[in-house]
Amino acid sequence: MHLLLSGPLALERLTVKIADLPVSLHGTKLVQLSDLHYDGLRLSEKMLEQAIALCNEAEPDLVVLTGDYITDDPSPIHQLVLRLKHLQSRAGIYAVLGNHDIHYSRSKVEVTDALKSIGVNVLWNEIAYPFGKGLPLVGLADYWSREFNPKFVMNQLDATIPRIVLSHNPDTAHILQQWRVDLQLSGHTHGGQIVIPGIGPAVVHYKKFLSKLPKKLRRWVPLLRPDCSKVVRHWEWAQGFHKVSNNQLYVNRGLGTYPPGRLFCSPEVTVITLQSEEEGC
Repeated sequence: MHLLLSGPLALERLTVKIADLPVSLHGTKLVQLSDLHYDGLRLSEKMLEQAIALCNEAEPDLVVLTGDYITDDPSPIHQLVLRLKHLQSRAGIYAVLGNHDIHYSRSKVEVTDALKSIGVNVLWNEIAYPFGKGLPLVGLADYWSREFNPKFVMNQLDATIPRIVLSHNPDTAHILQQWRVDLQLSGHTHGGQIVIPGIGPAVVHYKKFLSKLPKKLRRWVPLLRPDCSKVVRHWEWAQGFHKVSNNQLYVNRGLGTYPPGRLFCSPEVTVITLQSEEEGC
C-alpha cells in the first residue's frame, strides 16, 4: 500500500449560490467523489469504505463522480464497481471520465461499461436532466481527449438556464469562461498532493522551492518540477472553491494519489448544498 502522509479522510461542506435556481431545488445536496485511482496501491479498502459511508450519511440528492477511477490498467474497475454500487442517491449517480480512464484504447469502453452496469450514468459531451429542465447537468469529455468539445455541448443550452458542469480537469474552467457555468466540479490535481501548512499546495510556489533544493533532489519531487505544467497549468485552482470570471469552480482533492504521494493533503468527500442567489440576501 502506497504510504499516505496525508491525514484522515476529510468531509468538506460548502454552500454554493446559483442564480435563477428553481425554487423546488433550493437546498439540493450534491456529493462529489473524485480520483479514486483504484489499483490496489493508491487507495485502501478502508478509506473507500469510509468515503462511501460518508456519502450515504449525507443523504444526497445527487452523487457525482469526476474521473480517474483507475490508474493505467482498466481491469480493477470491475472490483471497484462492486464497492460503488452501495452509493445511494435520490436522483441517481452521474460520472465523467478522467485522463487515466482513457489511458489505453480499450479503457474508455471498459470503464464506461463497468460503471453503467451498476446504474451510473456516464456523460461524455452530454447533457442530463436529473432535476428536470430547470438545472441541466453537463458532462464533458476529458480535456486531453481528442473528443473534448465544450462548444458542441454548451451551445445547446439557453443562457438563461443555470447549469452544473462536470469536467475532470480544472484547466477547462479557463475555456468555459465564454459560457455560463454556475458550478463546475473537477478533480485531477489531487489537491497538489504536497501541501505546506499555512501556505498551501507546494506546487503553486515551486519556483521558490526549486531554487533552494539541490539539483540532485529535484527529480525526486515530481510535483515540484517545472514540467508539472503537463499535469495542469492552473495550479492556483489545485483545490477548493474559485471564482473564474463570472463562473464558479470547485476542485475536489480526490481519494487516491500518485507518486510521490500526499503530504498534509487529506483525501476528501465533498458535500455541496445549492442555494438560490437571492436566498439569505
